[in-house]
Amino acid sequence: MRRRIDDGERTPRYDCTIARVSQAARTVIATFLFFSLEFPFLSTTPTGMAMVYRIVARLTLDAAVVAAALFVGAGTFMWPRAWTMLAVLCAVRGVGAWAVHRVHPAVLRERVSLPMHAAQSLTDRALVLGVLATGFVGIPLLAGLDVWHWQVFVTPPRLVAGAGLLAFALGWALKNVALRANAFAVAEVRLQPERGHTVADVGPYRVVRHPFYAADPLILFGAGLWLGSYAATLATMLPLALMVIRLRREEQVLGRALPGYVAYMRRVRFRLVPGLW
Repeated sequence: MRRRIDDGERTPRYDCTIARVSQAARTVIATFLFFSLEFPFLSTTPTGMAMVYRIVARLTLDAAVVAAALFVGAGTFMWPRAWTMLAVLCAVRGVGAWAVHRVHPAVLRERVSLPMHAAQSLTDRALVLGVLATGFVGIPLLAGLDVWHWQVFVTPPRLVAGAGLLAFALGWALKNVALRANAFAVAEVRLQPERGHTVADVGPYRVVRHPFYAADPLILFGAGLWLGSYAATLATMLPLALMVIRLRREEQVLGRALPGYVAYMRRVRFRLVPGLW
């Protein structure tokens, strides 16, 4: 039985073909390229106000890519929950960027750059792009397609959807807390001897070894539930699997090259969820 789209969010029903998915992919790629070309300082070292411009440009780029996935998948801009999620995304990440910059400006300088580095391995690049494509772009796209066209499952109850939005916000907040606690939390897996790389074992890193990654399930599950798509929520298993592969590789790299990291792994037993794993 096809489910009802609540909140007055209804559009004329039509078959969703591969052409719509292709259109979404082209729109997302075009948006990414536009900002990359219009704001070339995303790949340079900023100083002074250029740093502020880069932060705003990166946050705008990320929000624009997510918005493109949401609205192209939905086929309409008349989606209040999507707009609400984008507002929460911009607010939490904006406040977080300000808070992290006050403590670790060098970390923020690296993280607002495009997520690639000359010293980054091809495998790590593939994993990063895989998580971004299937998770932070793919889940909004799939939610739009499902809610407005496919309607695979019933709609999550309002209470469950509200809990999803809360989880989405808490996930981004946890990423901010992790960045404030780790002066070496760059986007790629690499040792940073030029910055005196040491083990981060304060704040959330005293509880789990990868609090930054621990935020991903909250963000992705939360987005799927809030947007009203159990199908998108279930699909988060793919990007989360890629994330787990990446964090295991990160532990191997740091365990071999970073003094004290093996002892830290013995001291802090759990990777993502206290008491579980």
